[in-house]
Amino acid sequence: MRRYPVDRLRNLALVAHGGAGKTSLAEAMLYAAGAIERLGRTDEGNTVMDWEPEEIRRRVSISTSVAPVEWRDHKLNLLDTPGYFDFVGEVKAALRVVESALIVVDAVAGVEVGTELVWRHAAEAGVARAVVVSRMDRENANWSKALAGLEEAFGRAVLPIQIPIGQEAGFRGVVDVLGQRALVGGLRDVKEEPVPAELESQVAELRERIAEAAAEADDELTLKYLEGEPLTDEEIRRGLRAAVAAGKVVPVLCASGVKGPGVRALLDVIVDFLPSPADAGAAVGRDPRTDREVRREPREDGPLAALVFKTISDPFVGRMTLFRVYSGVLRPDSQVYNASRGKTERVGSVYSLRGKQQEAVSEVGPGDIGMVAKLQFTGTFDTLADEQNPVVLPAPPMPEPVYSVAVHPRSRGDEEKISSGLQRLAEEDPTVKVERNPVTAETIVSGMGEMHVDVMMERMKRKFGVEATVTTPKVAYKETIRGTARAEHKHKKQTGGHGQYGHVIIELEPLLDEGKDYEFVDKIVQGRVPQQYRPAVDKGIRETMAEGVLAGYPVQGVRVTLLDGSYHEVDSSEMAFKIAASQAFKKGFMSARPILLEPILNVEVSVPESYMGDIIGDLNKKRGRILGMEPGPDGTQIIRAQVPQAEMFKYAIDLRSITQGRGTFKAVFDHYEEVPAPIAQPIIEAAQKAAEAE
Repeated sequence: MRRYPVDRLRNLALVAHGGAGKTSLAEAMLYAAGAIERLGRTDEGNTVMDWEPEEIRRRVSISTSVAPVEWRDHKLNLLDTPGYFDFVGEVKAALRVVESALIVVDAVAGVEVGTELVWRHAAEAGVARAVVVSRMDRENANWSKALAGLEEAFGRAVLPIQIPIGQEAGFRGVVDVLGQRALVGGLRDVKEEPVPAELESQVAELRERIAEAAAEADDELTLKYLEGEPLTDEEIRRGLRAAVAAGKVVPVLCASGVKGPGVRALLDVIVDFLPSPADAGAAVGRDPRTDREVRREPREDGPLAALVFKTISDPFVGRMTLFRVYSGVLRPDSQVYNASRGKTERVGSVYSLRGKQQEAVSEVGPGDIGMVAKLQFTGTFDTLADEQNPVVLPAPPMPEPVYSVAVHPRSRGDEEKISSGLQRLAEEDPTVKVERNPVTAETIVSGMGEMHVDVMMERMKRKFGVEATVTTPKVAYKETIRGTARAEHKHKKQTGGHGQYGHVIIELEPLLDEGKDYEFVDKIVQGRVPQQYRPAVDKGIRETMAEGVLAGYPVQGVRVTLLDGSYHEVDSSEMAFKIAASQAFKKGFMSARPILLEPILNVEVSVPESYMGDIIGDLNKKRGRILGMEPGPDGTQIIRAQVPQAEMFKYAIDLRSITQGRGTFKAVFDHYEEVPAPIAQPIIEAAQKAAEAE
């Protein structure tokens, strides 16, 4: 594939609610443009874009795929993104490196929850938008209803520039309103015909709306339009292109990705009306040496600036790094500077991707997308630059993981392989977090939802040959006391040689200083416990606190005072005093009104106002305390609450169910609180049974 100048490039992300037909439409675009010779189908698992085994098995996109299309002496880089909510990180990463979002809407279902979400993501990314009402050939397809839903949801910026000719089984083409012509036929055999008589008045009315929208985007055209002079076709096209790039107009098109009507017209609209990297202008970043803002124009003779937007770990090829060049040229067999990490990387071969197929290229210029393998240090959202003129380009804001599981190896000895595999998968996906919980000794994997985590486990098995089981994480409870107690223990043991002797009297009380978890106070007088054994007393107590007394969880918030004791000139030792202190602490702890503490999270839930009552009721059922409510952006309401962590592990699933996917939430640890007695008792009993079984 040859190099194209910046103004002849189009980068666009296909985004939609899951199941709206994005991948079928992308496949149709590839076939119509001659990029592939066989039209794949998602239900047969043979499309270019859905090539990962997990995608083929599930029949849904779970990862962004890239494929270039050549059309009318332009290069179109299509980024097919997942529609399922769990893979929102893929959508945000793709929107970061394109100038346009092609929002695909099912002609039967119309505007769905996912449509609203991707519209919002595209608006936040600041990219131009166009809408394709797809699947026009399906039973119950309804153009008028879909269009009305778009206008209701997104306002008057939504503007159809095509009209379908027929629908359902009778869908056979589209009317190009600006060109005032009918385009009839499939993916490779389109004929131009006159506009059907029954659509002429509708076309005239729409053309006037388009002319008005185009005039508003250009001061010169506005003046001409207000003076009553008709705009020429060229002026309307120029104004419309500017309005689309500015986000003032969102053109609406129609097509069928299976039978093909409208697909070739869609490719024409992308070339004619969607912005190029040249239209988007300079990329803004910062100089890592001075932290000053720097700009990089999309020019070949500028210093290199390329942003990594996706990393794929392959067990055979190694790490594959997908990038978008904003300035300069990236060539094979060269050195580049990772400005994000301050490291120099050696670049081998450089590729263009079409799904999983790789084609070696001689260079990747400004505005274009490419791939390089086996970079040593580079991760997702790093910037590759010129070392003499470094720049760090901003990463898109990524949502925090909201669903966590504990991961356990199925086979003994696989702990190291699981840890390595999970870390490599986390490098691929910024919405995945892997950490070790020191309290429960579990490996915790967090993602955006149940399917997200399931896919990670499948990938780990396929790529790294290791299987794992997942469970709900254990809660990191802690233990403390509410009362005061005095305890004594004499450890005395006689053996054939030296015996063991250690005797301590201690007092336990709650430690009210929130900055401390433990305090040891030495009140021994007259050497009743010699100085050399007192650190052993402290150590024995600390070790017992770490193991827990009540239910095996770490103890916090306790002051222990060493009051008295005794020793033996021959048989006393550090070990004897450690044991005596440990046993005394256990006795005293159980006499000092021991309680279990649980982690409490600060939770912030953002939902449409209509779901407020349901959300508050659900949080109350989860033992939550509502702290307040306030208006959020786009007509949402933000509910702030404190909720026990034990109630929040499945909240991502619950919230999605209650709000049909419209709600989001954040949760961060705040403090520990006492577990209510009816809930604490079964936890304590279960822990004691488990300890006895061991």
